[in-house]
Amino acid sequence: MQKAYLVLSNGRIFEGKRIGADRDSIGEVVFTTGVEGYLETLTDPSYAGQMIVQTFPLIGNYGVIEEDFEGGTFARGYIVRELCDTPSNFRCQYTLEEFLKKKDIPGIAGIDTRELTRIIRENGCMNAAILSAPPSETDMQKINSYKVSGVVEETGIREKQVLPSECGESFRVTLIDYGAKRNIARSLCRRGCCVTVVPHTMTAEEILADAPDGVMLSNGPGDPAENTFCIEQIKKLIGKLPIFGICLGHQLTAIAMGGSTVKLKYGHHGANQPVRRHDGSRTYITSQNHNFAVVSDSLAGVGKEIFSNANDGSCEGMEYPGKKCFTVQFHPEACGGPKDTEFLFDRFIEMMEEEKNA
Repeated sequence: MQKAYLVLSNGRIFEGKRIGADRDSIGEVVFTTGVEGYLETLTDPSYAGQMIVQTFPLIGNYGVIEEDFEGGTFARGYIVRELCDTPSNFRCQYTLEEFLKKKDIPGIAGIDTRELTRIIRENGCMNAAILSAPPSETDMQKINSYKVSGVVEETGIREKQVLPSECGESFRVTLIDYGAKRNIARSLCRRGCCVTVVPHTMTAEEILADAPDGVMLSNGPGDPAENTFCIEQIKKLIGKLPIFGICLGHQLTAIAMGGSTVKLKYGHHGANQPVRRHDGSRTYITSQNHNFAVVSDSLAGVGKEIFSNANDGSCEGMEYPGKKCFTVQFHPEACGGPKDTEFLFDRFIEMMEEEKNA
Protein backbone atom coordinates (compact mmCIF):
# COMPACT_ATOMS: atom_id res chain seq x y z
CA MET A 1 0.00 0.00 0.00
CA GLN A 2 1.07 3.57 -0.74
CA LYS A 3 2.18 5.72 2.18
CA ALA A 4 -0.08 8.61 3.22
CA TYR A 5 0.01 11.38 5.82
CA LEU A 6 -2.80 12.79 7.93
CA VAL A 7 -1.86 16.38 8.73
CA LEU A 8 -3.78 18.33 11.39
CA SER A 9 -4.06 22.11 11.36
CA ASN A 10 -2.08 22.24 14.63
CA GLY A 11 0.90 20.71 12.80
CA ARG A 12 0.55 17.15 14.13
CA ILE A 13 1.30 14.49 11.48
CA PHE A 14 0.20 10.83 11.45
CA GLU A 15 1.83 8.48 8.97
CA GLY A 16 -0.23 5.60 7.59
CA LYS A 17 -1.29 3.77 4.44
CA ARG A 18 -3.48 5.21 1.74
CA ILE A 19 -6.89 3.66 1.19
CA GLY A 20 -9.65 4.61 -1.21
CA ALA A 21 -9.17 7.28 -3.88
CA ASP A 22 -5.59 8.09 -4.82
CA ARG A 23 -5.75 11.83 -4.30
CA ASP A 24 -5.13 14.45 -1.63
CA SER A 25 -7.96 16.14 0.25
CA ILE A 26 -8.67 18.75 2.93
CA GLY A 27 -11.63 18.79 5.32
CA GLU A 28 -12.82 19.28 8.88
CA VAL A 29 -11.94 16.19 10.93
CA VAL A 30 -14.58 14.71 13.28
CA PHE A 31 -14.82 11.38 15.10
CA THR A 32 -17.80 9.04 15.28
CA THR A 33 -18.26 6.44 18.00
CA GLY A 34 -20.41 3.94 16.09
CA VAL A 35 -19.35 0.30 16.47
CA GLU A 36 -21.29 -0.62 13.33
CA GLY A 37 -23.21 1.32 10.70
CA TYR A 38 -20.16 2.54 8.78
CA LEU A 39 -22.14 2.35 5.52
CA GLU A 40 -24.88 4.58 6.89
CA THR A 41 -22.19 6.94 8.20
CA LEU A 42 -20.39 7.17 4.86
CA THR A 43 -23.67 7.80 3.02
CA ASP A 44 -25.01 10.39 5.47
CA PRO A 45 -24.98 13.74 3.60
CA SER A 46 -24.52 15.53 6.95
CA TYR A 47 -20.80 14.68 6.73
CA ALA A 48 -20.30 16.92 3.69
CA GLY A 49 -17.04 18.84 4.02
CA GLN A 50 -15.76 16.59 6.79
CA MET A 51 -13.23 13.80 7.28
CA ILE A 52 -14.63 10.92 9.33
CA VAL A 53 -12.58 9.18 12.02
CA GLN A 54 -13.99 5.84 13.14
CA THR A 55 -13.15 5.23 16.81
CA PHE A 56 -13.90 1.49 16.51
CA PRO A 57 -10.58 -0.12 15.47
CA LEU A 58 -11.72 -2.58 12.74
CA ILE A 59 -13.92 -1.25 9.95
CA GLY A 60 -15.29 -3.00 6.86
CA ASN A 61 -15.74 -6.50 8.29
CA TYR A 62 -19.22 -6.96 6.78
CA GLY A 63 -18.37 -5.28 3.48
CA VAL A 64 -20.68 -3.08 1.44
CA ILE A 65 -24.43 -3.60 1.04
CA GLU A 66 -25.91 -0.92 -1.21
CA GLU A 67 -29.41 -1.46 0.19
CA ASP A 68 -28.12 0.06 3.45
CA PHE A 69 -27.05 3.38 1.89
CA GLU A 70 -28.73 6.44 3.43
CA GLY A 71 -27.97 8.97 0.71
CA GLY A 72 -25.14 10.38 -1.37
CA THR A 73 -21.49 10.31 -0.33
CA PHE A 74 -20.02 13.75 0.42
CA ALA A 75 -17.32 13.09 3.03
CA ARG A 76 -13.89 14.51 2.18
CA GLY A 77 -11.91 11.70 3.79
CA TYR A 78 -12.09 8.48 5.81
CA ILE A 79 -9.73 7.58 8.66
CA VAL A 80 -9.53 4.13 10.28
CA ARG A 81 -7.18 2.07 12.44
CA GLU A 82 -7.58 -1.09 10.36
CA LEU A 83 -9.54 -1.64 7.14
CA CYS A 84 -10.82 -5.20 6.71
CA ASP A 85 -10.06 -6.56 3.22
CA THR A 86 -11.78 -9.94 3.74
CA PRO A 87 -15.39 -9.13 4.74
CA SER A 88 -17.71 -11.95 5.77
CA ASN A 89 -21.44 -11.40 5.36
CA PHE A 90 -24.06 -13.14 3.23
CA ARG A 91 -25.32 -9.73 2.04
CA CYS A 92 -21.86 -8.40 1.13
CA GLN A 93 -21.54 -7.15 -2.46
CA TYR A 94 -17.95 -5.85 -2.40
CA THR A 95 -15.29 -4.50 -0.06
CA LEU A 96 -15.21 -1.13 1.67
CA GLU A 97 -11.93 -0.35 -0.13
CA GLU A 98 -13.73 -0.78 -3.47
CA PHE A 99 -16.53 1.49 -2.23
CA LEU A 100 -14.10 4.27 -1.27
CA LYS A 101 -12.46 4.10 -4.70
CA LYS A 102 -15.80 3.98 -6.49
CA LYS A 103 -17.05 7.05 -4.59
CA ASP A 104 -13.72 8.90 -4.95
CA ILE A 105 -13.18 9.21 -1.18
CA PRO A 106 -9.51 9.37 -0.12
CA GLY A 107 -8.62 7.70 3.15
CA ILE A 108 -5.87 6.61 5.48
CA ALA A 109 -5.47 3.45 7.58
CA GLY A 110 -2.92 2.24 10.09
CA ILE A 111 -2.88 5.27 12.36
CA ASP A 112 -3.66 5.48 16.08
CA THR A 113 -7.30 6.61 15.93
CA ARG A 114 -7.59 6.56 19.74
CA GLU A 115 -4.84 9.16 20.03
CA LEU A 116 -6.38 11.18 17.20
CA THR A 117 -9.76 11.11 18.96
CA ARG A 118 -8.18 12.35 22.20
CA ILE A 119 -6.58 15.25 20.32
CA ILE A 120 -9.96 16.26 18.86
CA ARG A 121 -11.68 15.93 22.25
CA GLU A 122 -9.06 18.16 23.90
CA ASN A 123 -8.63 20.73 21.13
CA GLY A 124 -12.00 20.63 19.41
CA CYS A 125 -12.82 20.19 15.72
CA MET A 126 -9.95 21.09 13.47
CA ASN A 127 -9.04 21.01 9.83
CA ALA A 128 -6.88 18.25 8.40
CA ALA A 129 -5.53 16.92 5.13
CA ILE A 130 -4.74 13.50 3.71
CA LEU A 131 -1.57 13.93 1.67
CA SER A 132 0.80 11.71 -0.31
CA ALA A 133 3.86 13.51 1.08
CA PRO A 134 4.77 15.49 4.22
CA PRO A 135 3.13 18.93 4.12
CA SER A 136 4.69 22.02 2.62
CA GLU A 137 4.12 25.54 3.91
CA THR A 138 1.51 26.01 1.16
CA ASP A 139 -0.28 22.84 2.27
CA MET A 140 -0.48 24.14 5.85
CA GLN A 141 -1.92 27.46 4.64
CA LYS A 142 -4.61 25.63 2.66
CA ILE A 143 -5.43 23.39 5.63
CA ASN A 144 -5.79 26.33 8.02
CA SER A 145 -7.90 28.39 5.62
CA TYR A 146 -10.39 25.61 4.79
CA LYS A 147 -14.02 26.18 5.82
CA VAL A 148 -17.09 23.96 5.48
CA SER A 149 -19.40 26.14 3.42
CA GLY A 150 -22.20 25.86 0.85
CA VAL A 151 -22.74 22.19 1.64
CA VAL A 152 -26.57 22.17 1.68
CA GLU A 153 -26.47 23.22 -1.99
CA GLU A 154 -24.05 20.35 -2.62
CA THR A 155 -26.13 17.59 -1.00
CA GLY A 156 -29.83 18.25 -1.58
CA ILE A 157 -31.94 16.90 -4.44
CA ARG A 158 -32.64 19.04 -7.51
CA GLU A 159 -36.02 17.62 -8.60
CA LYS A 160 -39.22 16.86 -6.68
CA GLN A 161 -39.75 13.16 -5.86
CA VAL A 162 -42.96 11.43 -4.74
CA LEU A 163 -42.71 8.34 -2.52
CA PRO A 164 -45.97 6.39 -2.06
CA SER A 165 -47.30 5.21 1.28
CA GLU A 166 -46.58 1.59 2.16
CA CYS A 167 -49.94 0.96 3.83
CA GLY A 168 -52.69 3.05 2.31
CA GLU A 169 -52.51 6.83 2.11
CA SER A 170 -53.61 8.65 5.26
CA PHE A 171 -51.54 11.84 5.03
CA ARG A 172 -49.53 13.84 2.52
CA VAL A 173 -46.19 15.09 3.85
CA THR A 174 -43.71 17.42 2.19
CA LEU A 175 -40.12 16.60 3.15
CA ILE A 176 -37.73 19.49 2.55
CA ASP A 177 -34.36 17.99 1.63
CA TYR A 178 -31.37 19.80 3.15
CA GLY A 179 -29.30 16.61 2.81
CA ALA A 180 -31.90 14.09 3.99
CA LYS A 181 -31.25 10.53 5.10
CA ARG A 182 -33.51 8.09 3.25
CA ASN A 183 -34.89 6.48 6.39
CA ILE A 184 -36.75 9.69 7.31
CA ALA A 185 -39.00 9.28 4.27
CA ARG A 186 -39.24 5.51 4.80
CA SER A 187 -40.33 6.05 8.42
CA LEU A 188 -43.18 8.25 7.20
CA CYS A 189 -44.17 5.97 4.31
CA ARG A 190 -44.43 3.03 6.74
CA ARG A 191 -46.93 5.09 8.76
CA GLY A 192 -49.33 5.73 5.90
CA CYS A 193 -47.84 8.91 4.48
CA CYS A 194 -47.33 9.78 0.84
CA VAL A 195 -44.08 11.74 0.98
CA THR A 196 -43.17 14.44 -1.53
CA VAL A 197 -39.45 15.20 -1.25
CA VAL A 198 -38.66 18.72 -2.46
CA PRO A 199 -35.41 20.68 -2.95
CA HIS A 200 -34.37 23.17 -0.28
CA THR A 201 -34.78 25.89 -2.94
CA MET A 202 -38.58 25.51 -3.00
CA THR A 203 -40.47 28.50 -1.62
CA ALA A 204 -43.00 28.33 1.21
CA GLU A 205 -45.69 29.50 -1.20
CA GLU A 206 -44.98 26.58 -3.56
CA ILE A 207 -45.06 24.13 -0.64
CA LEU A 208 -48.36 25.47 0.72
CA ALA A 209 -49.90 25.47 -2.77
CA ASP A 210 -49.46 21.69 -2.82
CA ALA A 211 -51.69 21.52 0.33
CA PRO A 212 -49.73 18.95 2.37
CA ASP A 213 -50.99 17.74 5.74
CA GLY A 214 -47.58 18.39 7.30
CA VAL A 215 -44.00 19.43 6.58
CA MET A 216 -40.87 17.50 7.54
CA LEU A 217 -37.57 19.43 7.80
CA SER A 218 -34.64 17.10 7.20
CA ASN A 219 -31.13 16.75 8.55
CA GLY A 220 -28.23 18.26 6.63
CA PRO A 221 -24.63 19.50 6.84
CA GLY A 222 -22.82 22.66 7.79
CA ASP A 223 -23.52 25.87 9.68
CA PRO A 224 -27.29 26.47 9.89
CA ALA A 225 -26.92 30.27 9.93
CA GLU A 226 -25.58 30.16 6.34
CA ASN A 227 -28.93 29.03 4.98
CA THR A 228 -30.78 32.34 5.00
CA PHE A 229 -33.21 31.43 2.20
CA CYS A 230 -34.26 28.21 3.97
CA ILE A 231 -34.75 30.08 7.25
CA GLU A 232 -37.01 32.64 5.56
CA GLN A 233 -39.19 29.87 4.09
CA ILE A 234 -39.56 28.18 7.49
CA LYS A 235 -40.68 31.52 8.98
CA LYS A 236 -43.53 31.55 6.46
CA LEU A 237 -44.49 27.93 7.17
CA ILE A 238 -44.49 28.06 10.98
CA GLY A 239 -48.01 28.00 12.40
CA LYS A 240 -49.65 27.18 9.05
CA LEU A 241 -49.51 23.37 9.39
CA PRO A 242 -47.82 20.67 11.52
CA ILE A 243 -44.01 20.74 11.26
CA PHE A 244 -41.44 18.22 12.49
CA GLY A 245 -37.72 19.05 12.18
CA ILE A 246 -34.67 16.81 12.60
CA CYS A 247 -31.01 17.88 13.10
CA LEU A 248 -30.38 20.78 10.67
CA GLY A 249 -34.17 21.20 10.41
CA HIS A 250 -34.19 21.66 14.20
CA GLN A 251 -31.48 24.32 14.02
CA LEU A 252 -33.01 26.20 11.08
CA THR A 253 -36.38 26.33 12.87
CA ALA A 254 -34.76 27.77 16.00
CA ILE A 255 -33.15 30.56 13.97
CA ALA A 256 -36.43 31.18 12.11
CA MET A 257 -38.11 31.61 15.51
CA GLY A 258 -35.56 34.22 16.59
CA GLY A 259 -33.10 31.91 18.36
CA SER A 260 -29.42 31.26 17.83
CA THR A 261 -27.02 28.34 17.42
CA VAL A 262 -23.49 27.66 18.61
CA LYS A 263 -20.71 25.43 17.32
CA LEU A 264 -19.90 22.63 19.76
CA LYS A 265 -16.30 21.82 20.66
CA TYR A 266 -16.26 18.52 18.77
CA GLY A 267 -19.93 17.82 18.07
CA HIS A 268 -21.98 14.69 18.60
CA HIS A 269 -21.32 11.88 16.13
CA GLY A 270 -22.33 8.28 16.81
CA ALA A 271 -25.12 5.99 17.96
CA ASN A 272 -24.75 6.20 21.74
CA GLN A 273 -25.68 9.76 22.72
CA PRO A 274 -27.88 9.87 25.87
CA VAL A 275 -30.79 12.31 25.70
CA ARG A 276 -32.94 13.25 28.70
CA ARG A 277 -36.60 14.10 28.51
CA HIS A 278 -37.15 17.37 30.38
CA ASP A 279 -40.01 15.99 32.44
CA GLY A 280 -37.47 13.58 33.97
CA SER A 281 -39.39 10.48 32.89
CA ARG A 282 -36.85 8.92 30.56
CA THR A 283 -33.35 8.92 29.09
CA TYR A 284 -33.02 7.69 25.51
CA ILE A 285 -29.96 6.47 23.64
CA THR A 286 -29.87 8.24 20.30
CA SER A 287 -28.03 8.45 17.00
CA GLN A 288 -26.56 11.87 16.25
CA ASN A 289 -24.38 13.66 13.72
CA HIS A 290 -23.95 17.42 14.13
CA ASN A 291 -21.42 20.09 15.08
CA PHE A 292 -23.88 22.88 15.94
CA ALA A 293 -26.48 23.13 18.71
CA VAL A 294 -29.47 25.35 19.44
CA VAL A 295 -29.06 27.80 22.33
CA SER A 296 -32.34 27.12 24.15
CA ASP A 297 -32.13 30.30 26.27
CA SER A 298 -32.26 32.35 23.06
CA LEU A 299 -35.82 31.04 22.55
CA ALA A 300 -37.16 31.99 25.99
CA GLY A 301 -40.84 32.88 25.77
CA VAL A 302 -41.06 31.47 22.22
CA GLY A 303 -40.13 27.80 22.51
CA LYS A 304 -39.88 25.17 25.20
CA GLU A 305 -36.89 22.84 25.53
CA ILE A 306 -38.13 19.23 25.66
CA PHE A 307 -34.88 17.22 25.42
CA SER A 308 -31.28 17.83 26.52
CA ASN A 309 -28.02 15.94 26.13
CA ALA A 310 -27.17 14.01 29.31
CA ASN A 311 -23.42 14.42 28.69
CA ASP A 312 -23.02 18.14 28.06
CA GLY A 313 -26.49 19.61 28.70
CA SER A 314 -26.87 20.98 25.17
CA CYS A 315 -30.34 21.39 23.67
CA GLU A 316 -31.69 18.26 21.95
CA GLY A 317 -35.29 19.22 21.26
CA MET A 318 -37.73 22.14 21.18
CA GLU A 319 -41.45 22.56 20.85
CA TYR A 320 -43.21 25.79 19.94
CA PRO A 321 -46.58 26.13 21.78
CA GLY A 322 -49.39 27.27 19.55
CA LYS A 323 -47.28 26.86 16.40
CA LYS A 324 -47.94 23.14 15.64
CA CYS A 325 -44.20 22.55 15.54
CA PHE A 326 -41.59 20.47 17.35
CA THR A 327 -37.99 19.66 16.45
CA VAL A 328 -35.17 17.40 17.68
CA GLN A 329 -31.41 17.44 17.30
CA PHE A 330 -30.99 13.65 17.25
CA HIS A 331 -32.13 11.11 14.64
CA PRO A 332 -35.36 9.27 15.52
CA GLU A 333 -35.09 7.39 12.20
CA ALA A 334 -31.71 6.15 13.53
CA CYS A 335 -30.25 4.32 10.56
CA GLY A 336 -27.95 3.03 11.83
CA GLY A 337 -28.49 3.33 15.50
CA PRO A 338 -30.94 2.71 18.37
CA LYS A 339 -34.67 2.91 17.73
CA ASP A 340 -35.61 4.42 21.14
CA THR A 341 -37.18 7.58 19.71
CA GLU A 342 -39.09 6.33 16.66
CA PHE A 343 -42.27 7.26 18.57
CA LEU A 344 -41.66 10.89 17.54
CA PHE A 345 -42.86 10.03 14.03
CA ASP A 346 -46.09 8.78 15.62
CA ARG A 347 -46.40 12.10 17.45
CA PHE A 348 -46.10 13.91 14.11
CA ILE A 349 -48.82 11.66 12.65
CA GLU A 350 -51.06 12.49 15.65
CA MET A 351 -50.49 16.22 15.08
CA MET A 352 -51.60 15.92 11.45
CA GLU A 353 -54.64 13.87 12.49
CA GLU A 354 -55.65 16.49 15.06
CA GLU A 355 -55.24 19.23 12.47
CA LYS A 356 -57.35 17.31 9.96
CA ASN A 357 -60.12 16.77 12.50
CA ALA A 358 -60.08 20.32 13.89
